[in-house]
Amino acid sequence: MKKKFAFLFTGLVLLSACSAAPKGGGATEGSAGGNQQEGDTIKIGMNMELSGAVAAYGNAEKEGIELAVEQINAAGGIDGKKIDLVSKDNKSDNNEAGTVATNLTTNSKVVALIGPATSGAVKSALPNATKAQVPLVTPSGTDDAITKQGNNVQAYAFRSCFQDSFQGKILAKYAHENLKADKAIILGDNSSDYGIGLTKAFKDEYKGKIVAEENFTEGDKDFQAVLTKIKDKDFNVLYIPGYYTEAGLIIKQAREMGIETPIVGADGFGDAKLVETAGAGNVSNVFYTGHFSTKAPATDKVEPFIKAFKEKYDKEPSSFNALAYDAVYMVKKAIEDEGSADSSAIKKGLENLKDFKGVTGKMTIDKEHNPEKSAVVLGLTEGKETSAETVNP
Repeated sequence: MKKKFAFLFTGLVLLSACSAAPKGGGATEGSAGGNQQEGDTIKIGMNMELSGAVAAYGNAEKEGIELAVEQINAAGGIDGKKIDLVSKDNKSDNNEAGTVATNLTTNSKVVALIGPATSGAVKSALPNATKAQVPLVTPSGTDDAITKQGNNVQAYAFRSCFQDSFQGKILAKYAHENLKADKAIILGDNSSDYGIGLTKAFKDEYKGKIVAEENFTEGDKDFQAVLTKIKDKDFNVLYIPGYYTEAGLIIKQAREMGIETPIVGADGFGDAKLVETAGAGNVSNVFYTGHFSTKAPATDKVEPFIKAFKEKYDKEPSSFNALAYDAVYMVKKAIEDEGSADSSAIKKGLENLKDFKGVTGKMTIDKEHNPEKSAVVLGLTEGKETSAETVNP
């Protein structure tokens, strides 16, 4: 995604000195870099947006993470060691996300990090995770620059979601080929890495004409002026690369103004608050890229996940719940594959993850630390998901 939505570990004694360590879930800095698992638990850090502007994303991912941890621990943990989840709120603030990453890696001595949810927060947390040599898996940080900056792959950055360039290309193709829309207007968030990246990817791929390109910034609430400006132009699709917070208001105001063209967006639309903000009656002919759909199960892991999630939370799971859940199990698989819950082993296991069967798809981590998997384009009518089309990379 995103402000714009893997992982546990198996602990083995790696140094003879570790045998004298006190019982508990502590970790130490090892000669191989990063932190080492010690005692009878595996300590994993969660750096999430649990309050503030995009708390809906962070709390959704927290639900997925906690369900996965609960299941793994109930089944005996990883190689007999249970997960000790250390949760911190970054308050939807990028600077705070960096501070939290330092706190979790140097004070709590976690062996891996899950989160943050949004791209800007991930990019602030990553330098500190890298300095500590602790792998970070974001469930929904979709900015391409998270895993690769210039020609340099970021050694400690991983994700369970696909990246913005993939989403933008999929949406451009879908608008032109599936919706038969050959004249697009872009109304994008130019204050976030997420919105900027999605705009560029769409423009690079779209085969029709870009009639106009307008912008908004995070926190904007009144879109009457810009919608009035575009209302009478000749276009047949409106592309909104941004988060549900502003997109919900844009959809509401556009529909109330009489703009009935199809609206497309990326995974930032994938929260119930989009419909809550826009009003269900306004959310028809709306399409967005998702990572997961109950209507188009990607693997046989989907149905058991849905059942468990509904039993725990009494609601249907979202893409962000699913991505975070997968992130935990990615880390678990990495630990099992390497036979160690040290940070360095988890990093290696994630780098070599192949044919991992998750809720959001069967994935292999590529050389740039991105998952190779399919996407789903979801269609909404009266605020309800009424269609789901799987799109392969």
